[in-house]
Amino acid sequence: MLLFKKEGKKWSRKKKVIFIFSSIFLVLIGSGVFLLYGPIDTFRNFWITTAMTTMNHQYLAKWFYSDEYIDKVLSKNLVIEVDEMTDTSAIKFKKYTTSIYKNEYDKEILTKNPNNDLYKVIEVSGSSYKGFLVVIYDPSRIHIATTKYLGSRGENILTVSERENAIIAMNAGGFYDPDWNSNGAIPHGTVISNGNIVSEYEDARVGGGFIGFNKENKLVLGKMSSAEAINHGIRDAVEFGPFLMINGKRSFVKGNGGWGIAPRTAIGQRQDGIVLFLVINGRIPSSIGADMVDLCDILEKYGAYNAANLDGGSSSELVINNEIINTPVAGGAYGLRDMPTFWIVK
Repeated sequence: MLLFKKEGKKWSRKKKVIFIFSSIFLVLIGSGVFLLYGPIDTFRNFWITTAMTTMNHQYLAKWFYSDEYIDKVLSKNLVIEVDEMTDTSAIKFKKYTTSIYKNEYDKEILTKNPNNDLYKVIEVSGSSYKGFLVVIYDPSRIHIATTKYLGSRGENILTVSERENAIIAMNAGGFYDPDWNSNGAIPHGTVISNGNIVSEYEDARVGGGFIGFNKENKLVLGKMSSAEAINHGIRDAVEFGPFLMINGKRSFVKGNGGWGIAPRTAIGQRQDGIVLFLVINGRIPSSIGADMVDLCDILEKYGAYNAANLDGGSSSELVINNEIINTPVAGGAYGLRDMPTFWIVK
């Protein structure tokens, strides 16, 4: 009799456990269906744009939605760039001798660290992201570096940084990624290094335009041919985008810009010539990532006059003095991936 009661209690507990887990499972399924197909489109827009901006995770959107619906969502989330080219005459290099600042962000930029006239690192954060803004005071020391196996395979950022004796290194343009399984060999569009075209793959060209420095060390953003870029005196550049700010005018970002929320890399220059490297962590618990609105907000408040988005996602990487500063998420050694192009400060 006692044994029967014990067995009865055990069976009762088992039924309770089954009921609890079944309920949790049904709640999770119901919540997922509501988020993916319910009347509120915020999560749906985030899910689709974030998946579609990647090269190897687009299936996460295509599993649940038709191509027609995905196109509809993307049409409501896009960046409309300023239809201009950088006016380089507006960039005037200055040496500051005053302690009067426009705002707190201007003060952060212009207050140099002791014994370091080259750069300063500022931590930035928002509701969904954490990252690093590197302030570079001498743009003449910024160059494009490439894998030494350009066209055959990429290299990771630490290898390139060490070979180039770079103080700072950051990922630059995107690259051709057939079947989402490339080795980082072929950059998108044209790459210019030291005034020479070192790579030009028409089949790999994507949207955006030239992002590079001219011989006067001014950041130039413009949609032009490779020959026009050389004629404009571009010394180091990649092709990518979208452009975030041109001549102090901010691009119009509709929705989240169509790029979702992810790790991000961007570059900008203030009117006083100071250059900003921005790298945002993403896809980790402490930092989901940033969208195009976030990039514009950060760069604008720190005084960028011209700015552009660079390759992001698992390509977002920042190295200073041969140490990885951000949290790359590529999954390779140290979370790094092999890539073809990098911005370096020598």
